[in-house]
Amino acid sequence: MTRYFSRSASALLLVLSLASCQRPWVASPSLAETGIPVAGTVPADPEAEAMIAPYREQVTSKMEEIIGNAPVALGKGEYQSPLGNFVVDLLLEESRKLFGGQIDMATTTNGGLRVPIPLGAVKVGTIFELMPFENELVVLTLDGQTVQAFFDKAAKAKFAPIANATYTVKNGKAVDISIGGEPFDPARTYTLVTSDYLAGGGDNLSMFKNALKTEKVGLMMRDAIIRHIRQLTAQGKPLAADTASRVTLLP
Repeated sequence: MTRYFSRSASALLLVLSLASCQRPWVASPSLAETGIPVAGTVPADPEAEAMIAPYREQVTSKMEEIIGNAPVALGKGEYQSPLGNFVVDLLLEESRKLFGGQIDMATTTNGGLRVPIPLGAVKVGTIFELMPFENELVVLTLDGQTVQAFFDKAAKAKFAPIANATYTVKNGKAVDISIGGEPFDPARTYTLVTSDYLAGGGDNLSMFKNALKTEKVGLMMRDAIIRHIRQLTAQGKPLAADTASRVTLLP
């Protein structure tokens, strides 16, 4: 398959993704050898170019739509950051609107947040660059031992922003954990919303595979971000992250 046709397929997939909204895309990969060269010097086929042009225009139009404004850039960082806090907070807020039961916390990882949100106008394309994956939000019910293991991993790896919880890092472990403003109780269960990728043990969060229960929220992660930003804009609010400290580091 030529690069030209790869671009065409990508454009079609983006259109379908935008149209399907919250429906996850499932790839059907296959491998086969071809004798067609792939290079920038290969001229575009006029017939194929004409076929794909309307789809490219639709994708470009949708990606250029401005959905919000960031008065300051939101970037990533270790433990906690404006971008990490902004995303996990909105995941918790948007999931709580749809999920029938209680959700105590939310988390994601820096690896899943591909780019910062720059200063100024925020476009749909910005969010596709931030979150290019077709990840679905799920709520995990975790026992106390698994919750402790997650916080210890967050303390050690420094890459997992957390909403509605605070903790202190001491000797590489998480101590003085507070969830929802209350001290962590290892004898009870907690619920946490995250992506289906992380729920399956992605980014070395293998403890999530020990979840007592996994329930779908009914919302894709990228759609939650776009939806939340649209709501902020409709309310006349800019994008802003909670910068209150959530992680205390002891020397």
